[in-house]
Amino acid sequence: QDYIHESDNLVSLHDQIRECDSILSQMETLLSGFQAEIGSISSDIKILQEKSMDMGLKLKNRKVAESKLAKFVEDIIVPPRMVDIIIDGEVNDEFLRTLEILSKKLKFVEVDPMVKVSKALKDVQPELEKLRQKAVSKTFDFVVQKLYALRKPKTNIQILQQSVLLKYKYIVSFLKEHGSEVYNEVRGAYIDTMNKVLSAHFRAYILALEKLQLDIATYSDLIGVETRSTAGLFLRGREPLKNRSAVYALGERIKILKEIDEPALIPHIAEASSSKYPYEVLFRSLHKLLMDTATSEYHFCDDFFGEESIFYEIFAGPFAVIDEHFNSILPNCYDAIGLMLMIRIIHQHQLTMSRRRIPCLDLYLDKVNISLWPRFKMVFDMHLNSLRNANVKTLWEDDVRPHYVMRRYAEFTASLIRLNVEYGDGQLELNLERLRMAVDDLLIKLAKVFPKTKLQIVFLINNYDMTISVLKEASPDGGKIQMHFEELLKSNTALFVEELLLEHFSDIIKFVKTRASEDPTSSSEKPIAVGEVEPLVKDFASRWKGAIELMHKDVITSFSSLLCGMEILRAALTQLLLYYTRLSDCIKRIVGGSALNKDLVSISSIMYEIKKYSRTF
Repeated sequence: QDYIHESDNLVSLHDQIRECDSILSQMETLLSGFQAEIGSISSDIKILQEKSMDMGLKLKNRKVAESKLAKFVEDIIVPPRMVDIIIDGEVNDEFLRTLEILSKKLKFVEVDPMVKVSKALKDVQPELEKLRQKAVSKTFDFVVQKLYALRKPKTNIQILQQSVLLKYKYIVSFLKEHGSEVYNEVRGAYIDTMNKVLSAHFRAYILALEKLQLDIATYSDLIGVETRSTAGLFLRGREPLKNRSAVYALGERIKILKEIDEPALIPHIAEASSSKYPYEVLFRSLHKLLMDTATSEYHFCDDFFGEESIFYEIFAGPFAVIDEHFNSILPNCYDAIGLMLMIRIIHQHQLTMSRRRIPCLDLYLDKVNISLWPRFKMVFDMHLNSLRNANVKTLWEDDVRPHYVMRRYAEFTASLIRLNVEYGDGQLELNLERLRMAVDDLLIKLAKVFPKTKLQIVFLINNYDMTISVLKEASPDGGKIQMHFEELLKSNTALFVEELLLEHFSDIIKFVKTRASEDPTSSSEKPIAVGEVEPLVKDFASRWKGAIELMHKDVITSFSSLLCGMEILRAALTQLLLYYTRLSDCIKRIVGGSALNKDLVSISSIMYEIKKYSRTF
């Protein structure tokens, strides 16, 4: 019943379903068509993608080929502008840049194997070769012209090198790579030019320095040579020293070592002021100029040519000029102090070049040092032999003051000790010891000529004291030589004290030495009686003050040094006090000795006199 009732609706629903099926069927057909078309499009896209990749690869290859070809073309072609600059252009910054480009092109056609088989090379190579030849010729003429400018008088070589030549150092590199024969000519021209210029420069400088030389010593200026025999020679020197002690004394000459880095002397300024200098000053100045010139030239050769070896070829001339001068000076140099100063100057210059890290003067400075030492040793031995072979008769003077030979020795030794302080040269110390032994022997011989022992001792003391004073100035802490003379001074002072006291108090001293130590009560010896001692006591009491006054005057007139005399007088009075004290002690032990007490001088009185003379001396 219900079905029949809904039959119309069912029929309507059935029709709708059929319509939906029809629509869906159409949609299915349409979608199937779309699917087929999409598949076809995907295939087309894939084909297009493959074509695109192929085209991209071809494009990349073409770009690479284009880049290589462009570089090849750029490297091999010769632009007209480059030709114009090389052939007609001035040598300036643009020319140098163009020269670098030409160098790259020349290297390119020589090195690249692909270029050698290219047809383009056959067209370009002749043109490049012509340009190379023109560039080589033009740069050669330019550089040689600049080099000849170095020969002009009063040219500041270093300024010309730094401000002009170094600007064009690429030209030298170009010639070295692309014109080796011409480069060798440039190299040779520079070496020849600088060799002559620097040789002339040093020759003129040396001639100017020689006019400033102050002669210090002749072959006769030796420690052991008599003053009178050389007096005439002192007047004949080219520019003799006013104070001949400069032959032996270092004095202000040591300043040269503190002024080692000062600029070289300017001769015409020194000559205008009439200044004269010991040779070591000129020596330092010459070698200061050599060091500065060599340093500048060494750096320039390295920068400009890239060859340090050129330096040695250039300086063969200047070295020869300096050697010639030095070889003429050295055999005539008898100034041992000056020679040692030169040795120290060379050492300082070696340190300077080492700090600069410039090795170019190592061999030269070593050679100079090696030549100085034998000469110093020879002159030193001349001084030594002058002492060993000295004529005592002509040297001796009737004067107990320090002898001029001993003063020379003291100053000479002190000078060499001072110059050895920072070096500790053992060989020099051995030589000074030999010299000390020789002067010891000579001084003893001179002393023995004096007729009296006391005068001999005074002479020795004066000389030893003077020597010690001079040596102390050189080395305040005292060296082995100074200690030796201090021992001699001490022993001779003791001898003099004894001689001086024997002169005034011989009886007391004889008694004290022979009898005072005996036991007065001893039965083995003859006992000391009051009568034996009484004359000694009364004699001393009557004249002891006068005797001390005479001793005081004697010491004042005998010794050159007040300080030394004061020490000796104090030692003599102290020794006198000891003798008198022993005499007093002996009297106390004698039976009946108390009877002499009234005549005994009190120890305090003697002490008072000692202090008085110690103050007033």
